[in-house]
This record gives sequence, C-alpha cells and structure tokens, in this order.
Amino acid sequence: MSTGESTSAPLYTTSGTGAAVSSFSVVDYVVFGLLLLLSLVIGLYHACRGWGRHTVGELLLADRKMGCLPVALSLLATFQSAVAILGAPAEIYRFGTQYWFLGCSYFLGLLIPAHIFIPVFYRLRLTSAYEYLELRFNKTVRILGTVTFIFQMVIYMGVALYAPSLALNAVTGFDLWLSVLALGIVCNIYTALGGLKAVIWTDVFQTLVMFLGQLVVIIVGSARVGGLARVWEVASEEHLISGIELDPDPFVRHTFWTLAFGGVFMMLSLYGVNQAQVQRYLSSRSERAAVLSCYAVFPCQQVALCMSSLIGLVMFAYYKEYTKSPQQEQAAPDQLVLYFVMDLLKDMPGLPGLFVACLFSGSLSTISSAFNSLATVTMEDLIQPWFPELTETRATMLSRCLAFAYGLVCLGMAYISSHLGSVLQAALSIFGMVGGPLLGLFCLGMFFPCANPLGAIVGLLTGLTMAFWIGIGSIVSRMSSAVASLPINGSSAFLPSNLTIATVTTLMPPTTTLPPKPTGLQRFYSLSYLWYSAHNSTTVIVVGLIVSLLTGGMRGRTLHPGTIYPVLPKLLSLLPSSCQKRLRWRSRSQDVPVVPNLFPEKVRNGVLQDSTDKERMAEDGLVHQPCSPTYVVQETSL
Repeated sequence: MSTGESTSAPLYTTSGTGAAVSSFSVVDYVVFGLLLLLSLVIGLYHACRGWGRHTVGELLLADRKMGCLPVALSLLATFQSAVAILGAPAEIYRFGTQYWFLGCSYFLGLLIPAHIFIPVFYRLRLTSAYEYLELRFNKTVRILGTVTFIFQMVIYMGVALYAPSLALNAVTGFDLWLSVLALGIVCNIYTALGGLKAVIWTDVFQTLVMFLGQLVVIIVGSARVGGLARVWEVASEEHLISGIELDPDPFVRHTFWTLAFGGVFMMLSLYGVNQAQVQRYLSSRSERAAVLSCYAVFPCQQVALCMSSLIGLVMFAYYKEYTKSPQQEQAAPDQLVLYFVMDLLKDMPGLPGLFVACLFSGSLSTISSAFNSLATVTMEDLIQPWFPELTETRATMLSRCLAFAYGLVCLGMAYISSHLGSVLQAALSIFGMVGGPLLGLFCLGMFFPCANPLGAIVGLLTGLTMAFWIGIGSIVSRMSSAVASLPINGSSAFLPSNLTIATVTTLMPPTTTLPPKPTGLQRFYSLSYLWYSAHNSTTVIVVGLIVSLLTGGMRGRTLHPGTIYPVLPKLLSLLPSSCQKRLRWRSRSQDVPVVPNLFPEKVRNGVLQDSTDKERMAEDGLVHQPCSPTYVVQETSL
C-alpha cells in the first residue's frame, strides 16, 4: 500500500509564486492524451462487446468470470491514488524511511481478508457487501451501512478528482478545469457503459502506466546523481535511513508498532469490507481465484511502496547536488514531487507527460471504482429490494444511469471543492473516519454470534460519533496551533482514507523545536492517524456487544450460520488431536457451503437451477445438494 502523506501545507494551495518550473510540450500533451484515449478505447470495447445482451450481473460483477491477475491489478489500482503517488515520496523526502515499515502491515492486512472475509462473502453469492448486513442483522442495519458508504464516497470523489488537478496546475501550468473535465468525462463514459469489466481492464492498463511513470523517474533521477548506490549513501549520511523505532506510544505519528500493527486495521478496512474491493473479489470466476488475487496484491503493494520510497530518496539526493528554484523552496510538500519531476525531465520531451499520465492513472482508477461501487450499492441495497419486479432490461439501463449520475455528482463535487478552501482537509478526513466503524460493524456480525441488530445499530452510531469527535477535534486542534512550532512526529490531522489513503496533512512547519507535550483532550486528539481505524472499529465492537448482551443477544431471532466465521472451531483445529478429544470437539466440516435464497430465478424449491453456478460451486469445492428455501449448512458441533 502506498499511503500518500503530506505533512505540512495542504495540497490545495499553490506555492504563491504564480510561476511554474516548466511547461508541457506538444509531445507531453500527446502522451497524456494517449492515456485518456486508450482508457476510453478499452472501456468502450468492453461496453460495445455484446451490446444489447448485457445483464445487471455483467455490469456490476463482470458476470463473475474474471481471473485473479486482472482482479489483483485492479485491487492495487483502486488503492494507488494520485494523491498517494504525490504524498508518499514527499513523506520519505522530509522525514526519512520510517514510513516504509507500513509494508509490514500488508501481510496480515491481506492474509485475513483472503481467509476470512472473502470466503464468507463469496459463498453467500453477494453483489453488495451490505447484503451481508441484512442476512446477519436486518434491513435497517443494511441501509445504515449503505448510506454511510455513499456519504463517504460522495464526499471524497470530487476531492480526489480536483486535488491532483490543482497541484498539477500550480506546478506545470496545465489547465485546471480542462484536466478535471477530461478525466471526469472519460471515466464517466467507460464506467457507465462498460461496467465493472471495463473498469477492471482499464485499471490493469493504468496500473502499468503508474509503474512505468514512477520507474522512469527513479532511473533518470538516480542516473543524474551517480546511481542508486550514491542515492543510498547520501541518504545514510544525512540520517534519512530510519531504524526500527520501537516506541509503543500511540500518540507518536510513525513508529514500527504504529505502522506495522495500526496499519493492519487500516488495511482491513480497505481490503476486507470496502465495497469497491469486495466487488472485485466477487467478480472472480471462483473463490480460489478471489483468494489468489488477494495474495497477488501483496508483492504488488510492496513494489509500489518501494518505488515511492525510492523516488523520495532520489529526490533528496538530487537536491543535495542541484539547487532548488525559488518556486521549489516555497512549494507545499504535495507539490515537491511534481516540481522535482518537471525539473528532472525538462529536457526529455514526453517523459513529463508520461509521469502526468502516471499521476492521472491513479485518479482514473480511483474515481471509476467509486462510480461503479456507488452504482452497485444504490442498485442492490436501495432500489431492487423495493422494486423486486424490475425487469433485466430496465435494471441494466438503470445501473448505467446510476453510474453516469454519480459521475456528474463527482464533477459537481469537484466544482464545490474549488470553493471550499481549507474545508477540503475536513472533507478528506471524513472519508477516513468512516472506514473504521464500518470495519467494526462487519467484524461484530462475523465473529460474535450473540450480537443483535440493536447492538449493531448503536455500535455503528457510537463508532461514527467517536470517529468524528476525534477526527474533527484533531483538525481544529492542528489548525488552531498551526502558527506554533510542532514536533515532526506530531499526529496527523488527516485520517487515512478507505479506498486510496488520502493526503495526511498536519499543518506543521519543518522544525525540530520540541514544544511541551499536549495534555488532556489535546493529547487525545494527537492519537496517531494509523490507530484511528483500530480505535473506531473496537468502539463499534465493544458498544455493540454490551448493548446486545443487555438486550438479550440473539434470543428468539434466527441466526444464519453462513454469516458467522467459526473462530473457535478454527482455533481448536490447530490443537493436537488429543486435546481436541479432551475438549470433546469434533469437526464435520470447517468450510461449509451456504446457498442463500438471494436469487429467486436461480433457486426454486431450494434447488439451484443455474448450471453455471453449480459448476462454479464445484470448482470452489462447495457441496451442492437440495436445501430448504433459506439455507443449507453443515454445522460444526462442539
């Protein structure tokens, strides 16, 4: 995961000089235009292929026929935003390589979704992740989860489109609204017409462009300063290579524990329960392919993180040998990478355009994922439950209209963002505040059979309240103390986002002066942003369990076994057989098949009718047998 961070002035302000380091050549415009054109062609190809025979399942889930490699690259592209491409190198450049230890969180952050969340979601044959909440709790919890997700994504979409365009305009003179409209319109067309399959395959292309653009910067930059060995030597001499900081204090912004373990919860909120990612898992041709795609993200994320770190180190070594211009001296941290690239590649026509294509590939992948996931949850959670008789043709058309409508909303939010000023920081923070409570809600349902709908509702509302209290309190606290000197390790005013890890801004001047440590609520607000997801999800679980136990748990309610992950049997299965016998524990089947009656056209009298689904279930190793209209499940006995 390449979490983009900026740790000083916000991304949304220019350097104030009104000058640009370099301007685009004709070749650069051609390279950038080719990115948009090829993305549009790939999307339209999948839109036109089989036009008139598209179904809702094909638009929203690519007909569940995707392979693991394109899904893995799409998962990565959804996460690797333009802000991350700008922010992560700036973090390394300013504060050293401590941030690289975030890669340690990827292992558990991807292993847990692969073996817990994916099997549960895939075997329930869901389309929207929030269908799970209705199966586990009730319709009210499902609607609350859906509305929370829509609020989260709508707030972020416009900012994700506008912010990199503004930074690019400030540095290169690239027309602001031309780039906003070009990205928004192209993305809107291929997402609305081509559906998830078009989004995934354009993500594959855009991922390759992102890697290529970053690789060019690393190669050219390191060659200018004498090679990667020289880059590492300079970084070591200037103490930029960080050791393992084992300080357990959660109020220190970056330590090994904060990055490696606090980052796990952040990863789970992204790769475990986020609709944009869950939708890609569910588009896989089999459960095994979905799990393999999650595994494949791990090395890809490590490569992305290493490349971002190398760009930061190369930039540091470069400016040890070459003098910064006045514009670069006054630039906001989020503009550092763009200034560096334009300075480094100014004599190589086409390469600045390639990096800009890399930057906007991140925007395209992020925004198209947002459009598609929003259309999916709106269709599946808010429309189809109330209009079950909707025909396939009308449902397909409505799905396209929803994706197109959300595209227009994105452009509208980008326009609003241009008038918000510093409030943009709060907008990005709001995106991150929601991820933790949603993770807690799913964990409450999946791991605690005693949790009931009332506990889930109260827990979610409490978690959101806590998230907004700490998050907004932190923003206000940082803004009020912006004129004072703050420690470099101060906490972030921004929270990590749920889909792409947004900018993390602390409004700190670059100083080494250490003021007195904050106390009381001020200290509470200085909690490291990487612990926010863990704190808020834990709040949901604890409050949800307390309320559930006080209100009788699931007594008198039906609990669908397929919505529960069997934690205790899984743990007991790790014990020696002698211990299992002493505990009188016996497992008939750990991985139980669940055939929900979610698709009336496929299940009649409890028997699965669609031969394609039978084949897919057989491929996943699931047992197919006649069942009751609700569920068939082989329970584990204790």
